[in-house]
Amino acid sequence: MKQQGAHPEDTEGTPDASSRPDTAKEPGGAHRDVAHIDEVEGDEPLLPARVHRPSDLMRLVGGVLAVVVLLAIAAFAHGTTSGLEQDINKGTGQAPDLLIKIAGLASSIAILLVPVAFAIERLIKRDGLRIADGVLAAVLAHGVTLATDLWVARAAPDSIQDALTQPSPGDIHALTDPVHGYLAPVIAYMTAVGMSRRPRWRAVLWVVLLLDAFSMLVTGYTTPFSIILTVLIGWTVAYGTLYAVGSPNVRPTGRTLMAGLRTVGFRPVTASREEAADAAEGGDRGRRYFVTLEDGPPLDVTVVDREQQAQGFFYRAWRNLALRGFATRRSLQSLRQALEQEALLAYAAIAAGANAPKLIATSELGPDAVMLVYEHTGGRTLDSLDNDEITYELLRDTWHQVKALQSRRIAHRRLVGDAIVVDRSGTVILTDLRGGEIAAGDLLLRMDVSQLLVTLGLRVGAERAVASALSVLGPDAVADCLPMLQPIALSRSTRATLRRLARERAEREREAVLEASRRSRPPRAHEADDSRPVGLDKAGKKAVRAEQRAEKRAIDEALDEAREEDMLSQIRQEVLRIRPQAPVEPARLERVRPRTLISLIAGAIGAYFLLTQLTHIEFGPLISNAEWGWVAAAVLFSALSYVAAAMALLGFVPERVPFLRTVAAQVAGSFVKIVAPAAVGGVALNTRFLQRAGVRPGLAVASVGASQLFGLGCHILMLLAFGYLTGTEKTPSLSPSRTVIGGLLTVAVLVLVVTSVPFLRKFVVTRVRSLFAGVVPRMLDVLQRPQKLVTGIGGMLLLTACFVMCLDASIRAFGDESTSVSIAGVAVVFLAGNALGSAAPTPGGVGAVEATLTVGLIAVGLPKEVAAPAVLLFRLLTLWLPVLPGWLAFNHLTRKAAL
Repeated sequence: MKQQGAHPEDTEGTPDASSRPDTAKEPGGAHRDVAHIDEVEGDEPLLPARVHRPSDLMRLVGGVLAVVVLLAIAAFAHGTTSGLEQDINKGTGQAPDLLIKIAGLASSIAILLVPVAFAIERLIKRDGLRIADGVLAAVLAHGVTLATDLWVARAAPDSIQDALTQPSPGDIHALTDPVHGYLAPVIAYMTAVGMSRRPRWRAVLWVVLLLDAFSMLVTGYTTPFSIILTVLIGWTVAYGTLYAVGSPNVRPTGRTLMAGLRTVGFRPVTASREEAADAAEGGDRGRRYFVTLEDGPPLDVTVVDREQQAQGFFYRAWRNLALRGFATRRSLQSLRQALEQEALLAYAAIAAGANAPKLIATSELGPDAVMLVYEHTGGRTLDSLDNDEITYELLRDTWHQVKALQSRRIAHRRLVGDAIVVDRSGTVILTDLRGGEIAAGDLLLRMDVSQLLVTLGLRVGAERAVASALSVLGPDAVADCLPMLQPIALSRSTRATLRRLARERAEREREAVLEASRRSRPPRAHEADDSRPVGLDKAGKKAVRAEQRAEKRAIDEALDEAREEDMLSQIRQEVLRIRPQAPVEPARLERVRPRTLISLIAGAIGAYFLLTQLTHIEFGPLISNAEWGWVAAAVLFSALSYVAAAMALLGFVPERVPFLRTVAAQVAGSFVKIVAPAAVGGVALNTRFLQRAGVRPGLAVASVGASQLFGLGCHILMLLAFGYLTGTEKTPSLSPSRTVIGGLLTVAVLVLVVTSVPFLRKFVVTRVRSLFAGVVPRMLDVLQRPQKLVTGIGGMLLLTACFVMCLDASIRAFGDESTSVSIAGVAVVFLAGNALGSAAPTPGGVGAVEATLTVGLIAVGLPKEVAAPAVLLFRLLTLWLPVLPGWLAFNHLTRKAAL
């Protein structure tokens, strides 16, 4: 066998296909050459020298949280920390001086000798990578201790400084170090090199640390909190270093596998690595080998190591968080636990009467891997079979195996195509039981049935899959699984397949619609010399409307013909034919839905911004100096703006959409824009709303895009018009600020960069082309309906007028005739501030809009004492106060499936 360190693939002298019992003769030791022993074919693919283990990341996070908690206790529990220090000093002060001196001397020497001795031991065993990791962790820990000492001395609160330092015994005017500059690097070094996995070295380390802590506490050179913080910093930095640079890859080699087989009584001749199937739910199914023996039938061996087990950790963690208690096994699982779980399930499946691989031996392959030895099953997976090979008898046999498992309350948890094996005699064998569960609840068993229905339905169709299940399980058991027929209950690979099929169906529907639209148009519409007069008589208008109705009818008919039911819907229909009264409402499997999580995060962000803004508000001047008549007028204009926004949107949507619900969607937008940039949140919400209202996705995007383009054009025209009117009134000119000039220069530089870089240019051109491909035809549709166009443009003008009048009323609420500003000047200030707010990356343009409006009002002649509270009132009415109604509207529309 080749040395694996030279190349990960060992192909020399391996047995050919004829040596396998699946293809020809049985392997035996009598006809094999001795030189073939210990050869491994395709032992490993090329692997990275280091792996990033999620367990290291979890320990890093835990260490950081522990440091934060310790500092919080030191900051807010000053009395407790002082009392604890006094008790410890009183207790340790009674120790004999000789003992203190011996402990201090021994710990000072050992704290340096132990790391050196361990480094020599590792170098002798050629494990220099671990030593390098330890040295790097020690250097980083030393840097962190220096930074912590500097922070405690100059910036930390007095309570934290008192908890971590005390007057030095040698110099009462100096303080002890908050963190020990030599102890934290030693702890980081010893943790990074892996002493925790070696009991003797670990015991020595703890003795040294305890002696050092004791001597330092007794002599008064440290505090208890300083010792704890030092240990936490060293521990945290070590695991952070390990996760950042990766741990040395200790996956067992083919030679290790052969040696492990001999320790459990086998005499292997050759081993070949089986081709890896698609990634499992957690991606931790282990590496599989086909092993031939000198005497006896071949074996199937599964090897699982720590790196393999860590794959899919974050996916399993999210499933455990998002789903209820029956989602997956716990995310962190030791190798011993994984070995015991798979062995238990293998024995339980066979005891239940199901055809499963027979487990005949287990063993550890060193401290970082385990091995499970099965009898060789042979055969092919369901995924590798042709459709005509999947007979009705094979389907029934598959269901019989699942029924046998369920009779003993065993859940497989992964009944996908590569877990179902058919041997040469046609017998179905259920493999990959590692992720299963014994003593499973009803929900897990029903999820198995729904998963297998979808797996078989994707291969043979919903009708045959349901029929075979009914013939074995009965109609009641199959009907009970309908609430489980939802993507979240299926395996990851099955969900990916369903998404791919959905994209293919959508593409076919789109092509059918385009083809129907092309065929329904009259030939003269595509002729270049067609010149339709601008003005049409009554008959011409009727002909145009008739053509449009015919085109719409043809599109609807083509869409109905091209529409296909997804696999889950097909399975439900087949089951409902047998059990019409079966429950079809999906069961609530999710503990936390992504939409709920996003809503909570958005609400928290919105509440944060709201509270931070409200803390700076001086309510006294607002209440005492405001003219409440004008405040009421400002409130009225602010409320009217949502009606205008609904008109501006519906004017570019030819389809019928409820007006009041559209107004509610615009109110909901006041909540969305507080947690997202104004130019992004509103577009996404309106697009989603139109899709939920029945507008096809492409047309919904085009409608919102057309509204945005028309709005941009109106905004620019109004800014120019009101700017001209402001200039004719001889009001002070609005000279652009440095921020505006810098922003324009930045935009110009970005445009030059995008146009000069081919990749970026192609990306932008593609996106712009796709936008105009949908928006321009939508604009043409709207232009053929003057009423819609008037509604849209009128809504945009009314929306701007509402905001301008709201700002003007806010100004009049705090000013008088001598401080009044013309409507044209207010309009220019608002349009400039709104443009900057849309470009600012902050939610709702917070900060940028307030500054622009205040500076702009002062520039047009408004006193600062009036401009500041006026802008504050305007932003309260248009941004902050509508947050609560917007949140209520958002949740209401979400419950009504309108968002």
